Amino acid sequence: MNHNKELLIDYTPFDVSPQMIAESEQKNNGRVIVQGVLQRAGSKNQNGRIYPKDILMREVANYKKVQIAERRALGELDHPESSVVNLSNVSHNVVDATFDGNDVIGKVEILDTPAGKILKELLKAGIKLGISSRGLGSVRELGEGTVQVGQDFELICWDFVSNPSTHGAFMKPTSMNESTNKQGVNEWEQCDKYCKANSIIREILNDMEN
Repeated sequence: MNHNKELLIDYTPFDVSPQMIAESEQKNNGRVIVQGVLQRAGSKNQNGRIYPKDILMREVANYKKVQIAERRALGELDHPESSVVNLSNVSHNVVDATFDGNDVIGKVEILDTPAGKILKELLKAGIKLGISSRGLGSVRELGEGTVQVGQDFELICWDFVSNPSTHGAFMKPTSMNESTNKQGVNEWEQCDKYCKANSIIREILNDMEN
């Protein structure tokens, strides 16, 4: 048993319905709220960790009672190597989290912060992003490359990330159709995903400076 708490970062698929981005903006006066699986209990993830359901239920209940209830269930754009949420990089706020079987289903509001604006524009452009949990806890070796998260686990937040390591841990709204030019060639065709992301980020930062 490893009794020393370590920073635990784990990715979970976060699926988005086709019209979620556009419909949310229409219904909520421009606010974007996305919904999907934040985390999964009881099964081995691709980092080799298992989160027991009783532990995750306890942490989600505490998170709802305090952070969500007080509207400070904040997360960042990209994972910092820290157990503290950096307010200058906050991009979103979790507004609800409930269990459906072994899945933690969450509603996440994208905020109108600098990082939130970048996040929203990346999603609108169809850039694949992931969402993952950040917490502190010890782990117990189960063998064959598997560890179980201990009773001392403490959930910190869920972050949006640009480089998920778990297969399928991507979030991509499909409500936004990729634009084409007059020749029918995708305007992003000659640009890989990092080029697209960097281009969008530069454009947003320039707009904010002007």
